[in-house]
Amino acid sequence: MIALLKGRIEAYEDDGVIVDVGGVGYHVTCSSRTLAALPRVGEMGKLFTEMLVSENAIRLVGFATEAERAWFRLLDNVQGVGTRVAIAVLSTLSTGELASAIAFGDKAMIGRSPGVGPKLAQRIVSELKDKAPALQIADPAVARIEGQTPAAPPRAAADAVSALVNLGYGQAQAGAAVSVALRAAGAEAGAERLIRLALRELAAS
Repeated sequence: MIALLKGRIEAYEDDGVIVDVGGVGYHVTCSSRTLAALPRVGEMGKLFTEMLVSENAIRLVGFATEAERAWFRLLDNVQGVGTRVAIAVLSTLSTGELASAIAFGDKAMIGRSPGVGPKLAQRIVSELKDKAPALQIADPAVARIEGQTPAAPPRAAADAVSALVNLGYGQAQAGAAVSVALRAAGAEAGAERLIRLALRELAAS
């Protein structure tokens, strides 16, 4: 199994990149986020990879981080998702945003991805909600509070996250800060208190 490629970026294509490793060119399908993170043609790059073997083909899917690959594996195992949709989700959302959306049951956020309708978004949330805290939140500012997000927060928490996003914070950053606020204030806390505590947490990050 090919799990990692290090080599020269030979060319970019619509759905991926060709990496020259010791004179052998590997075509690797990637999310748009991974493609944006890779260096220019002619420079050296690294991709974590997943090798997909079927009756008719062997394909490589590449990722900028191990966290992205871990999310791909989870998404690919959800009924109705598959490789194409999993890549679309990872192109639309960062791993931190995806973790936050699943932890908070934000189906609308997941539904922004091409090919993901309301029913599939609900299935992704339902099947992965217990696995999301085990994966690393990508935003370094909130990595230290990883895994503290309740699986089913009250409505006030969603309102607090929305308010913080409107203030300019990232979805993952806001979600993680509100999760800390929930632990401190309790599930009965209102949105105003959660916002205040979350802002204090963000200021200390």
